[in-house]
Amino acid sequence: MSGVGPISQDWEPVVLRKKAPTAAAKKDEKAVNAARRAGADIETQKKYNAGTNKAASSSTSLNTKRLDEDTENLAHEKVPTELKKAIMQARMEKKLTQAQLAQVINEKPQVIQEYESGKAIPNQQIIGKLERALGTKLRGKK
Repeated sequence: MSGVGPISQDWEPVVLRKKAPTAAAKKDEKAVNAARRAGADIETQKKYNAGTNKAASSSTSLNTKRLDEDTENLAHEKVPTELKKAIMQARMEKKLTQAQLAQVINEKPQVIQEYESGKAIPNQQIIGKLERALGTKLRGKK
């Protein structure tokens, strides 16, 4: 190993220091009491709803008030009486049960039941399937 110079250290010294106290640590009760004893100025502020267990949305907001005052009645469109009667009559003429008709159009029996009771939201694809399966025109003049 001749020709190699003296071994030297390439590392920089590392200095460890404590971090400065954070804002939360400055507001700690012990720190405030120490500042009082030292005679330092202490500023306190009372924040609205601070430290309470009330949710921010617990008070009535403008949106809630607007919803309460809203008188518009919104509802889904239902199957018309003529359509449900036409479905029932056509199904009876073909001598099919609701379950059999549902199987023919590849839907659940509950769908046929809802259409015949008038509770379903009209779907043009299902009405088209019913027309083909029953061989009648269900969608008339609108």
